[in-house]
Amino acid sequence: MTLVFAVLLVALGLIGYVGTGSQHVTALIPTWFGLALALFGLLAMSPSESRRKLFMHVNVTIGLLGFIGGAVEAIRGYVHAKSAGIAPDEIALASKLTMTGLLLLYVILCVRSFIAARRSGKV
Repeated sequence: MTLVFAVLLVALGLIGYVGTGSQHVTALIPTWFGLALALFGLLAMSPSESRRKLFMHVNVTIGLLGFIGGAVEAIRGYVHAKSAGIAPDEIALASKLTMTGLLLLYVILCVRSFIAARRSGKV
């Protein structure tokens, strides 16, 4: 599951970067979150239960921080554009909202997985 979300975030960042004419490197921010999830997701594929738990908790923290950051930036960018009397950058706003939605879904799925593991006695 983590690697699927990582690929989606990397693709989102690359599409956003190309969609802005490769002018705004900040469009690659979802890519960096995706690469971080991929790295720690691969590290979590370990026979050691403690190592797997550690890296999945790192991943859910990355996801939560990305969700909060994406939501704050989406709201900030929208409010700033509206207060300046201009239309918000649609590509940037769509990218931020998509990243926020993906990471919210990821965090929810991780928390559900943690709860299920605890209830099943695997922890």
